[in-house]
Amino acid sequence: MQETKQWDLIVIGGGATGLGIAVDASKRGYKCLLLEKNDFAKGTSSRSTKLVHGGVRYLAQGNIKLVVEALRERSYLLSNAPHLTRIQPFIIPVYSYFLKWFYGIGLMVYDLLAARRSVGKTNWLSKSTVLNAMPSIRKIGLKGGIRYSDGQFDDARLAIALAMTAHDQGATVLNYASVTSLKKEKGKVVGVEAELELEGTRVEIAAKSVINATGVFVDAILDMDDPASPAMVMPSQGVHLVIDKKFFPGAHALMIPKTRDGRVLFALPWQDHVVIGTTDTPLDSISEEPVALEEEIEFIISHFNEYNEKRIDRKDVLSVYAGLRPLVKSTNADNTALASRDHTIMVSLSGLVTITGGKWTTYRKMANDAVNNAAFISKLPAVKCSTKNLRLHGYTSSVRYGDFLSSYGADADIIQQWMQEDPMLSVKVHPNHEYRRAEVVWSVKMEMAMTVEDILARRCRMLLLDARAALEAAPIVARIMAPLLDKDKDWEEEQVTQFRELATQYLIHVSE
Repeated sequence: MQETKQWDLIVIGGGATGLGIAVDASKRGYKCLLLEKNDFAKGTSSRSTKLVHGGVRYLAQGNIKLVVEALRERSYLLSNAPHLTRIQPFIIPVYSYFLKWFYGIGLMVYDLLAARRSVGKTNWLSKSTVLNAMPSIRKIGLKGGIRYSDGQFDDARLAIALAMTAHDQGATVLNYASVTSLKKEKGKVVGVEAELELEGTRVEIAAKSVINATGVFVDAILDMDDPASPAMVMPSQGVHLVIDKKFFPGAHALMIPKTRDGRVLFALPWQDHVVIGTTDTPLDSISEEPVALEEEIEFIISHFNEYNEKRIDRKDVLSVYAGLRPLVKSTNADNTALASRDHTIMVSLSGLVTITGGKWTTYRKMANDAVNNAAFISKLPAVKCSTKNLRLHGYTSSVRYGDFLSSYGADADIIQQWMQEDPMLSVKVHPNHEYRRAEVVWSVKMEMAMTVEDILARRCRMLLLDARAALEAAPIVARIMAPLLDKDKDWEEEQVTQFRELATQYLIHVSE
Protein backbone atom coordinates (compact mmCIF):
# COMPACT_ATOMS: atom_id res chain seq x y z
CA MET A 1 0.00 0.00 0.00
CA GLN A 2 2.79 2.41 0.93
CA GLU A 3 4.64 1.79 -2.35
CA THR A 4 1.71 3.01 -4.49
CA LYS A 5 1.42 6.79 -4.80
CA GLN A 6 -2.05 6.79 -6.35
CA TRP A 7 -4.56 3.99 -6.78
CA ASP A 8 -7.01 3.74 -9.66
CA LEU A 9 -9.69 2.52 -7.26
CA ILE A 10 -10.12 2.36 -3.51
CA VAL A 11 -12.95 0.09 -2.38
CA ILE A 12 -14.38 0.67 1.09
CA GLY A 13 -15.92 -2.54 2.44
CA GLY A 14 -14.79 -6.16 2.47
CA GLY A 15 -18.07 -7.99 2.11
CA ALA A 16 -19.41 -9.78 -0.97
CA THR A 17 -19.85 -6.62 -3.01
CA GLY A 18 -16.55 -4.96 -2.12
CA LEU A 19 -14.53 -8.12 -2.63
CA GLY A 20 -16.29 -8.75 -5.94
CA ILE A 21 -15.37 -5.21 -7.02
CA ALA A 22 -11.71 -5.81 -6.08
CA VAL A 23 -11.68 -8.99 -8.19
CA ASP A 24 -13.32 -7.26 -11.16
CA ALA A 25 -11.16 -4.11 -11.03
CA SER A 26 -7.87 -5.95 -10.65
CA LYS A 27 -8.81 -8.39 -13.44
CA ARG A 28 -9.27 -5.37 -15.73
CA GLY A 29 -5.76 -4.22 -14.83
CA TYR A 30 -6.73 -1.33 -12.56
CA LYS A 31 -4.64 -0.69 -9.45
CA CYS A 32 -7.11 -1.53 -6.70
CA LEU A 33 -6.95 -1.23 -2.91
CA LEU A 34 -9.68 -2.64 -0.67
CA LEU A 35 -10.05 -1.47 2.94
CA GLU A 36 -12.24 -3.35 5.42
CA LYS A 37 -12.87 -1.93 8.88
CA ASN A 38 -13.13 -5.34 10.57
CA ASP A 39 -12.56 -8.77 9.02
CA PHE A 40 -13.64 -9.82 5.54
CA ALA A 41 -17.36 -10.73 5.54
CA LYS A 42 -17.66 -9.79 9.21
CA GLY A 43 -21.18 -8.47 8.65
CA THR A 44 -24.06 -9.51 6.43
CA SER A 45 -21.92 -11.47 3.98
CA SER A 46 -21.19 -14.27 6.50
CA ARG A 47 -24.75 -14.47 7.88
CA SER A 48 -26.84 -15.43 4.85
CA THR A 49 -29.22 -18.36 4.28
CA LYS A 50 -26.33 -20.05 2.38
CA LEU A 51 -28.25 -20.08 -0.92
CA VAL A 52 -27.01 -19.33 -4.43
CA HIS A 53 -30.42 -18.85 -5.97
CA GLY A 54 -32.59 -16.98 -8.44
CA GLY A 55 -35.17 -16.23 -5.78
CA VAL A 56 -38.46 -18.10 -6.05
CA ARG A 57 -40.06 -15.41 -3.87
CA TYR A 58 -39.03 -12.65 -6.26
CA LEU A 59 -40.79 -14.54 -9.04
CA ALA A 60 -44.00 -14.44 -7.00
CA GLN A 61 -43.52 -10.67 -6.63
CA GLY A 62 -43.24 -10.31 -10.40
CA ASN A 63 -39.57 -9.24 -10.41
CA ILE A 64 -38.69 -11.29 -13.50
CA LYS A 65 -35.60 -9.19 -14.30
CA LEU A 66 -33.97 -9.92 -10.93
CA VAL A 67 -34.81 -13.64 -11.15
CA VAL A 68 -33.33 -14.01 -14.65
CA GLU A 69 -30.22 -12.06 -13.65
CA ALA A 70 -29.75 -14.12 -10.48
CA LEU A 71 -30.25 -17.43 -12.29
CA ARG A 72 -27.58 -16.44 -14.79
CA GLU A 73 -25.19 -15.43 -11.99
CA ARG A 74 -25.99 -18.66 -10.13
CA SER A 75 -24.69 -20.68 -13.07
CA TYR A 76 -21.43 -18.67 -13.19
CA LEU A 77 -20.84 -19.13 -9.46
CA LEU A 78 -21.56 -22.85 -9.48
CA SER A 79 -19.13 -23.21 -12.38
CA ASN A 80 -16.34 -20.97 -11.05
CA ALA A 81 -16.27 -22.18 -7.43
CA PRO A 82 -17.26 -25.87 -7.28
CA HIS A 83 -15.24 -26.30 -4.06
CA LEU A 84 -17.56 -23.81 -2.30
CA THR A 85 -20.91 -24.38 -4.03
CA ARG A 86 -23.20 -27.26 -4.86
CA ILE A 87 -26.66 -28.06 -6.19
CA GLN A 88 -29.22 -28.59 -3.42
CA PRO A 89 -32.61 -30.32 -3.96
CA PHE A 90 -35.64 -28.71 -2.26
CA ILE A 91 -39.14 -29.98 -1.54
CA ILE A 92 -42.26 -27.92 -0.92
CA PRO A 93 -44.72 -30.17 0.95
CA VAL A 94 -48.31 -29.32 0.05
CA TYR A 95 -51.52 -29.92 1.96
CA SER A 96 -54.04 -29.11 -0.77
CA TYR A 97 -54.22 -30.25 -4.40
CA PHE A 98 -54.71 -26.66 -5.57
CA LEU A 99 -51.42 -25.57 -3.97
CA LYS A 100 -49.67 -28.59 -5.44
CA TRP A 101 -50.52 -27.36 -8.93
CA PHE A 102 -50.08 -23.69 -8.07
CA TYR A 103 -46.52 -24.05 -6.73
CA GLY A 104 -45.61 -26.69 -9.29
CA ILE A 105 -46.51 -24.43 -12.21
CA GLY A 106 -44.70 -21.49 -10.59
CA LEU A 107 -41.52 -23.51 -10.20
CA MET A 108 -41.74 -24.72 -13.77
CA VAL A 109 -41.71 -21.05 -14.81
CA TYR A 110 -38.59 -20.73 -12.62
CA ASP A 111 -37.04 -23.59 -14.64
CA LEU A 112 -38.05 -21.97 -17.92
CA LEU A 113 -36.40 -18.70 -16.90
CA ALA A 114 -33.21 -20.59 -16.10
CA ALA A 115 -33.40 -22.22 -19.57
CA ARG A 116 -30.14 -24.04 -20.36
CA ARG A 117 -28.76 -22.96 -16.98
CA SER A 118 -31.31 -25.05 -15.07
CA VAL A 119 -29.75 -27.12 -12.30
CA GLY A 120 -32.56 -29.68 -12.02
CA LYS A 121 -36.01 -30.30 -13.39
CA THR A 122 -39.05 -29.47 -11.25
CA ASN A 123 -41.41 -32.38 -10.68
CA TRP A 124 -44.52 -33.23 -8.72
CA LEU A 125 -44.12 -35.83 -5.97
CA SER A 126 -46.55 -38.27 -4.42
CA LYS A 127 -47.15 -38.34 -0.68
CA SER A 128 -45.05 -41.49 -0.26
CA THR A 129 -42.12 -39.99 -2.20
CA VAL A 130 -42.17 -36.87 -0.02
CA LEU A 131 -42.21 -39.00 3.14
CA ASN A 132 -39.29 -41.10 1.91
CA ALA A 133 -37.26 -37.96 1.25
CA MET A 134 -38.40 -36.14 4.40
CA PRO A 135 -39.30 -38.75 7.03
CA SER A 136 -39.99 -36.16 9.74
CA ILE A 137 -42.39 -33.97 7.72
CA ARG A 138 -45.98 -33.58 9.03
CA LYS A 139 -48.01 -36.44 7.54
CA ILE A 140 -51.57 -35.38 8.44
CA GLY A 141 -53.23 -33.83 5.41
CA LEU A 142 -50.15 -34.19 3.20
CA LYS A 143 -51.13 -34.40 -0.49
CA GLY A 144 -47.63 -34.63 -1.96
CA GLY A 145 -45.03 -32.07 -2.88
CA ILE A 146 -42.92 -30.34 -5.50
CA ARG A 147 -39.20 -30.90 -5.90
CA TYR A 148 -36.91 -28.31 -7.45
CA SER A 149 -33.19 -27.53 -7.26
CA ASP A 150 -31.12 -24.48 -6.43
CA GLY A 151 -27.59 -23.66 -5.30
CA GLN A 152 -25.99 -23.73 -1.86
CA PHE A 153 -22.64 -22.37 -0.66
CA ASP A 154 -20.47 -21.36 2.28
CA ASP A 155 -20.73 -17.57 2.29
CA ALA A 156 -17.77 -16.59 4.49
CA ARG A 157 -15.45 -19.09 2.80
CA LEU A 158 -16.49 -17.74 -0.59
CA ALA A 159 -15.64 -14.23 0.64
CA ILE A 160 -12.15 -15.44 1.60
CA ALA A 161 -11.81 -17.07 -1.83
CA LEU A 162 -12.74 -13.72 -3.43
CA ALA A 163 -10.15 -11.90 -1.31
CA MET A 164 -7.49 -14.40 -2.39
CA THR A 165 -8.63 -14.18 -6.02
CA ALA A 166 -8.35 -10.38 -5.91
CA HIS A 167 -4.85 -10.77 -4.47
CA ASP A 168 -3.98 -13.29 -7.21
CA GLN A 169 -5.09 -10.69 -9.79
CA GLY A 170 -2.87 -7.99 -8.27
CA ALA A 171 -5.22 -6.18 -5.89
CA THR A 172 -4.20 -5.20 -2.36
CA VAL A 173 -6.80 -6.15 0.27
CA LEU A 174 -6.56 -5.14 3.91
CA ASN A 175 -8.73 -6.08 6.84
CA TYR A 176 -8.74 -4.06 10.07
CA ALA A 177 -8.25 -0.86 8.05
CA SER A 178 -10.97 1.68 8.84
CA VAL A 179 -11.69 4.66 6.58
CA THR A 180 -12.06 7.69 8.86
CA SER A 181 -12.56 10.44 6.25
CA LEU A 182 -12.66 11.18 2.54
CA LYS A 183 -9.97 13.42 1.04
CA LYS A 184 -11.19 16.09 -1.39
CA GLU A 185 -9.75 18.62 -3.81
CA LYS A 186 -12.01 21.23 -5.42
CA GLY A 187 -15.04 19.30 -4.16
CA LYS A 188 -13.99 15.99 -5.70
CA VAL A 189 -12.99 12.87 -3.77
CA VAL A 190 -9.30 12.15 -4.39
CA GLY A 191 -8.62 9.56 -1.70
CA VAL A 192 -9.21 8.55 1.90
CA GLU A 193 -7.69 8.74 5.33
CA ALA A 194 -7.59 5.37 7.05
CA GLU A 195 -6.67 3.98 10.44
CA LEU A 196 -4.72 0.72 10.39
CA GLU A 197 -5.92 -0.90 13.61
CA LEU A 198 -3.20 -3.49 14.02
CA GLU A 199 -0.38 -1.01 13.40
CA GLY A 200 -2.07 1.82 15.30
CA THR A 201 -1.27 4.29 12.52
CA ARG A 202 -3.20 6.69 10.28
CA VAL A 203 -2.44 7.00 6.59
CA GLU A 204 -3.60 9.17 3.71
CA ILE A 205 -4.17 7.26 0.46
CA ALA A 206 -4.69 8.87 -2.95
CA ALA A 207 -7.02 7.43 -5.58
CA LYS A 208 -8.66 8.37 -8.86
CA SER A 209 -11.96 6.87 -7.69
CA VAL A 210 -13.47 5.69 -4.41
CA ILE A 211 -16.30 3.13 -4.18
CA ASN A 212 -18.49 2.90 -1.09
CA ALA A 213 -19.51 -0.78 -0.79
CA THR A 214 -20.17 -0.98 2.94
CA GLY A 215 -23.61 -2.63 2.89
CA VAL A 216 -25.86 -1.42 5.70
CA PHE A 217 -23.18 1.12 6.64
CA VAL A 218 -23.16 3.03 3.32
CA ASP A 219 -24.93 6.00 4.90
CA ALA A 220 -22.01 6.54 7.31
CA ILE A 221 -19.63 6.94 4.33
CA LEU A 222 -22.17 9.13 2.51
CA ASP A 223 -22.24 11.38 5.59
CA MET A 224 -18.45 11.77 5.33
CA ASP A 225 -19.00 13.00 1.78
CA ASP A 226 -22.03 15.20 2.55
CA PRO A 227 -23.58 15.39 6.03
CA ALA A 228 -26.84 16.52 4.43
CA SER A 229 -27.17 13.46 2.21
CA PRO A 230 -30.43 11.53 2.70
CA ALA A 231 -30.37 7.99 4.07
CA MET A 232 -30.02 5.41 1.29
CA VAL A 233 -30.62 2.18 3.24
CA MET A 234 -33.46 0.79 5.33
CA PRO A 235 -31.96 -2.11 7.29
CA SER A 236 -33.82 -5.37 7.69
CA GLN A 237 -32.76 -8.14 10.07
CA GLY A 238 -32.71 -11.78 9.07
CA VAL A 239 -32.31 -14.45 11.76
CA HIS A 240 -31.36 -18.12 11.40
CA LEU A 241 -31.40 -21.00 13.88
CA VAL A 242 -29.08 -24.00 13.63
CA ILE A 243 -30.12 -27.41 14.94
CA ASP A 244 -28.83 -30.99 14.91
CA LYS A 245 -29.70 -32.88 11.72
CA LYS A 246 -31.44 -35.60 13.80
CA PHE A 247 -34.48 -33.28 13.95
CA PHE A 248 -34.67 -33.03 10.17
CA PRO A 249 -32.93 -36.04 8.56
CA GLY A 250 -32.46 -36.44 4.84
CA ALA A 251 -30.64 -34.72 2.01
CA HIS A 252 -33.51 -32.51 0.82
CA ALA A 253 -34.12 -28.95 1.99
CA LEU A 254 -37.58 -27.87 3.10
CA MET A 255 -39.15 -24.76 1.62
CA ILE A 256 -42.19 -23.32 3.39
CA PRO A 257 -43.67 -21.07 0.70
CA LYS A 258 -45.63 -18.63 2.83
CA THR A 259 -45.16 -17.46 6.41
CA ARG A 260 -47.12 -14.91 8.40
CA ASP A 261 -44.81 -12.06 7.31
CA GLY A 262 -44.99 -12.96 3.62
CA ARG A 263 -41.53 -14.55 3.41
CA VAL A 264 -40.56 -18.07 2.57
CA LEU A 265 -38.86 -20.14 5.26
CA PHE A 266 -36.15 -22.72 4.64
CA ALA A 267 -34.77 -25.67 6.58
CA LEU A 268 -31.49 -26.54 4.87
CA PRO A 269 -28.96 -29.32 5.40
CA TRP A 270 -25.65 -27.47 5.78
CA GLN A 271 -22.30 -28.71 7.08
CA ASP A 272 -23.83 -31.72 8.83
CA HIS A 273 -26.39 -29.50 10.59
CA VAL A 274 -29.70 -27.87 9.63
CA VAL A 275 -30.09 -24.11 9.16
CA ILE A 276 -33.63 -22.73 9.56
CA GLY A 277 -34.52 -19.21 8.46
CA THR A 278 -35.10 -16.44 7.84
CA THR A 279 -37.00 -13.48 9.24
CA ASP A 280 -37.45 -10.00 7.80
CA THR A 281 -37.63 -7.45 10.60
CA PRO A 282 -37.35 -3.70 9.88
CA LEU A 283 -34.87 -1.97 12.21
CA ASP A 284 -34.41 1.66 13.18
CA SER A 285 -30.74 1.28 14.12
CA ILE A 286 -27.83 -0.90 13.01
CA SER A 287 -24.90 -2.52 14.76
CA GLU A 288 -21.90 -4.65 13.85
CA GLU A 289 -23.24 -7.47 16.03
CA PRO A 290 -27.02 -7.63 15.52
CA VAL A 291 -28.90 -9.74 18.05
CA ALA A 292 -31.88 -11.96 17.31
CA LEU A 293 -35.12 -10.72 18.84
CA GLU A 294 -37.17 -13.10 20.99
CA GLU A 295 -40.13 -12.84 18.63
CA GLU A 296 -37.92 -13.80 15.67
CA ILE A 297 -36.68 -16.91 17.46
CA GLU A 298 -40.22 -17.96 18.39
CA PHE A 299 -41.43 -17.20 14.85
CA ILE A 300 -38.90 -19.61 13.31
CA ILE A 301 -39.43 -22.36 15.89
CA SER A 302 -43.24 -22.24 15.58
CA HIS A 303 -43.23 -22.26 11.76
CA PHE A 304 -40.77 -25.15 11.63
CA ASN A 305 -42.85 -27.14 14.13
CA GLU A 306 -45.99 -26.63 12.03
CA TYR A 307 -44.35 -28.64 9.25
CA ASN A 308 -42.09 -31.05 11.14
CA GLU A 309 -43.19 -33.86 13.44
CA LYS A 310 -39.87 -33.89 15.30
CA ARG A 311 -40.64 -30.72 17.18
CA ILE A 312 -37.89 -28.47 18.50
CA ASP A 313 -37.79 -25.99 21.33
CA ARG A 314 -35.26 -23.45 22.55
CA LYS A 315 -32.93 -25.98 24.17
CA ASP A 316 -32.46 -27.75 20.80
CA VAL A 317 -30.98 -24.68 19.09
CA LEU A 318 -27.20 -24.99 18.82
CA SER A 319 -26.65 -21.47 17.55
CA VAL A 320 -28.63 -18.41 16.45
CA TYR A 321 -27.20 -15.77 14.15
CA ALA A 322 -28.54 -12.50 12.79
CA GLY A 323 -27.58 -10.49 9.73
CA LEU A 324 -28.68 -7.13 8.34
CA ARG A 325 -29.86 -6.66 4.76
CA PRO A 326 -28.97 -3.33 3.09
CA LEU A 327 -32.32 -2.79 1.41
CA VAL A 328 -32.55 0.32 -0.73
CA LYS A 329 -34.83 2.86 0.93
CA SER A 330 -38.30 3.06 -0.58
CA THR A 331 -41.78 4.24 0.31
CA ASN A 332 -42.59 0.73 1.52
CA ALA A 333 -40.66 1.10 4.78
CA ASP A 334 -43.26 -0.76 6.84
CA ASN A 335 -42.78 -4.10 5.09
CA THR A 336 -39.18 -4.94 4.24
CA ALA A 337 -40.24 -8.42 3.11
CA LEU A 338 -41.75 -6.74 0.03
CA ALA A 339 -38.81 -4.39 -0.57
CA SER A 340 -36.77 -4.84 -3.74
CA ARG A 341 -33.58 -6.92 -3.60
CA ASP A 342 -32.19 -5.14 -6.66
CA HIS A 343 -28.96 -3.24 -6.19
CA THR A 344 -28.66 0.52 -6.64
CA ILE A 345 -25.67 2.65 -7.64
CA MET A 346 -25.45 6.34 -6.83
CA VAL A 347 -22.70 8.71 -7.99
CA SER A 348 -22.37 11.77 -5.73
CA LEU A 349 -21.42 15.24 -6.98
CA SER A 350 -17.99 14.60 -5.46
CA GLY A 351 -17.53 11.52 -7.67
CA LEU A 352 -17.98 9.04 -4.80
CA VAL A 353 -19.59 5.86 -6.18
CA THR A 354 -21.95 4.12 -3.74
CA ILE A 355 -23.47 0.69 -4.32
CA THR A 356 -25.91 -1.06 -2.03
CA GLY A 357 -28.78 -3.56 -2.06
CA GLY A 358 -28.53 -6.75 -4.06
CA LYS A 359 -27.76 -10.23 -2.79
CA TRP A 360 -24.88 -12.68 -2.61
CA THR A 361 -25.84 -14.49 -5.81
CA THR A 362 -25.54 -11.33 -7.92
CA TYR A 363 -22.29 -10.04 -6.36
CA ARG A 364 -20.41 -10.36 -9.69
CA LYS A 365 -23.00 -8.33 -11.64
CA MET A 366 -23.00 -5.70 -8.89
CA ALA A 367 -19.22 -5.48 -9.06
CA ASN A 368 -19.34 -5.13 -12.85
CA ASP A 369 -21.80 -2.23 -12.63
CA ALA A 370 -19.85 -0.48 -9.85
CA VAL A 371 -16.50 -0.71 -11.65
CA ASN A 372 -18.06 0.49 -14.91
CA ASN A 373 -19.37 3.60 -13.15
CA ALA A 374 -16.13 4.29 -11.27
CA ALA A 375 -14.01 3.87 -14.41
CA PHE A 376 -16.26 6.22 -16.39
CA ILE A 377 -16.34 8.92 -13.69
CA SER A 378 -12.57 8.87 -13.14
CA LYS A 379 -11.72 8.51 -16.85
CA LEU A 380 -9.82 5.25 -16.42
CA PRO A 381 -8.98 3.37 -19.62
CA ALA A 382 -12.10 1.56 -20.82
CA VAL A 383 -11.69 -2.18 -20.16
CA LYS A 384 -14.57 -4.66 -20.30
CA CYS A 385 -15.44 -6.90 -17.37
CA SER A 386 -13.99 -10.39 -17.77
CA THR A 387 -15.02 -12.23 -14.59
CA LYS A 388 -17.86 -14.29 -16.07
CA ASN A 389 -15.64 -17.35 -16.44
CA LEU A 390 -12.95 -16.43 -13.89
CA ARG A 391 -12.26 -19.41 -11.67
CA LEU A 392 -12.02 -18.39 -8.04
CA HIS A 393 -8.98 -19.13 -5.89
CA GLY A 394 -8.73 -22.82 -5.04
CA TYR A 395 -10.76 -23.93 -8.06
CA THR A 396 -10.59 -27.64 -8.67
CA SER A 397 -12.99 -29.98 -10.37
CA SER A 398 -11.94 -32.99 -8.29
CA VAL A 399 -13.09 -31.89 -4.81
CA ARG A 400 -16.62 -32.56 -3.61
CA TYR A 401 -18.36 -29.77 -1.70
CA GLY A 402 -18.67 -30.63 1.99
CA ASP A 403 -15.84 -33.13 2.12
CA PHE A 404 -13.06 -32.65 4.67
CA LEU A 405 -10.93 -29.63 3.62
CA SER A 406 -13.04 -29.18 0.45
CA SER A 407 -13.55 -25.45 1.04
CA TYR A 408 -9.82 -24.89 0.42
CA GLY A 409 -10.06 -26.45 -3.02
CA ALA A 410 -6.64 -26.97 -4.59
CA ASP A 411 -4.95 -25.59 -1.45
CA ALA A 412 -6.15 -28.60 0.56
CA ASP A 413 -3.11 -30.58 -0.62
CA ILE A 414 -0.79 -28.18 1.21
CA ILE A 415 -2.77 -28.47 4.44
CA GLN A 416 -2.77 -32.25 4.13
CA GLN A 417 1.01 -32.16 3.70
CA TRP A 418 1.42 -30.04 6.85
CA MET A 419 -0.59 -32.60 8.84
CA GLN A 420 1.56 -35.43 7.53
CA GLU A 421 4.75 -33.59 8.48
CA ASP A 422 3.45 -32.66 11.94
CA PRO A 423 0.81 -35.06 13.34
CA MET A 424 -0.12 -32.53 16.05
CA LEU A 425 -1.55 -30.32 13.31
CA SER A 426 -4.06 -33.04 12.41
CA VAL A 427 -5.64 -32.88 15.89
CA LYS A 428 -9.16 -31.44 15.98
CA VAL A 429 -9.69 -28.17 17.84
CA HIS A 430 -12.96 -29.64 19.16
CA PRO A 431 -13.86 -33.37 19.33
CA ASN A 432 -17.32 -32.86 17.78
CA HIS A 433 -16.13 -30.95 14.70
CA GLU A 434 -13.74 -31.79 11.86
CA TYR A 435 -11.78 -28.52 12.00
CA ARG A 436 -8.05 -29.20 12.56
CA ARG A 437 -5.15 -27.26 14.04
CA ALA A 438 -3.49 -27.12 10.61
CA GLU A 439 -6.45 -25.06 9.37
CA VAL A 440 -5.85 -22.49 12.12
CA VAL A 441 -2.23 -22.19 10.98
CA TRP A 442 -3.30 -21.88 7.34
CA SER A 443 -5.88 -19.21 8.15
CA VAL A 444 -3.31 -17.07 9.98
CA LYS A 445 -0.50 -17.53 7.47
CA MET A 446 -2.49 -17.42 4.23
CA GLU A 447 -5.92 -15.88 4.90
CA MET A 448 -5.16 -12.88 7.14
CA ALA A 449 -7.02 -14.23 10.19
CA MET A 450 -6.08 -11.94 13.08
CA THR A 451 -8.42 -12.92 15.92
CA VAL A 452 -10.05 -15.98 17.45
CA GLU A 453 -13.36 -14.68 16.10
CA ASP A 454 -11.93 -14.55 12.57
CA ILE A 455 -11.14 -18.26 12.88
CA LEU A 456 -14.22 -19.63 14.64
CA ALA A 457 -16.83 -17.41 12.96
CA ARG A 458 -15.58 -17.15 9.37
CA ARG A 459 -12.52 -19.28 8.48
CA CYS A 460 -14.34 -22.24 9.98
CA ARG A 461 -18.03 -21.92 10.82
CA MET A 462 -18.11 -23.40 14.29
CA LEU A 463 -19.63 -20.34 15.96
CA LEU A 464 -22.61 -20.46 13.59
CA LEU A 465 -22.97 -24.23 13.78
CA ASP A 466 -22.45 -24.87 17.48
CA ALA A 467 -21.79 -21.87 19.71
CA ARG A 468 -21.00 -23.93 22.83
CA ALA A 469 -18.40 -25.97 20.96
CA ALA A 470 -16.87 -22.74 19.66
CA LEU A 471 -16.61 -21.44 23.22
CA GLU A 472 -14.80 -24.61 24.26
CA ALA A 473 -12.44 -24.40 21.26
CA ALA A 474 -11.52 -20.72 21.75
CA PRO A 475 -8.59 -21.23 24.22
CA ILE A 476 -7.01 -23.85 21.94
CA VAL A 477 -7.33 -21.60 18.89
CA ALA A 478 -5.85 -18.64 20.78
CA ARG A 479 -2.92 -20.79 21.91
CA ILE A 480 -2.18 -21.86 18.32
CA MET A 481 -2.51 -18.31 16.95
CA ALA A 482 -0.38 -16.48 19.53
CA PRO A 483 3.12 -17.57 18.39
CA LEU A 484 2.16 -17.19 14.72
CA LEU A 485 1.21 -13.56 15.35
CA ASP A 486 4.04 -12.97 17.85
CA LYS A 487 1.56 -12.44 20.70
CA ASP A 488 1.88 -13.19 24.42
CA LYS A 489 -0.25 -14.91 27.04
CA ASP A 490 -2.12 -11.69 27.84
CA TRP A 491 -3.25 -11.50 24.20
CA GLU A 492 -4.49 -15.10 24.39
CA GLU A 493 -6.55 -14.37 27.49
CA GLU A 494 -7.93 -11.15 26.04
CA GLN A 495 -8.94 -12.94 22.84
CA VAL A 496 -10.74 -15.70 24.74
CA THR A 497 -12.57 -13.14 26.88
CA GLN A 498 -13.67 -11.13 23.84
CA PHE A 499 -14.79 -14.23 22.02
CA ARG A 500 -16.74 -15.46 25.05
CA GLU A 501 -18.65 -12.17 25.15
CA LEU A 502 -19.44 -12.48 21.46
CA ALA A 503 -20.39 -16.17 21.47
CA THR A 504 -22.96 -15.76 24.24
CA GLN A 505 -25.05 -13.75 21.74
CA TYR A 506 -25.24 -16.87 19.57
CA LEU A 507 -26.70 -18.92 22.42
CA ILE A 508 -30.42 -18.97 23.22
CA HIS A 509 -31.25 -18.49 26.89
CA VAL A 510 -33.29 -21.39 28.21
CA SER A 511 -35.24 -20.74 31.42
CA GLU A 512 -35.18 -23.42 34.09
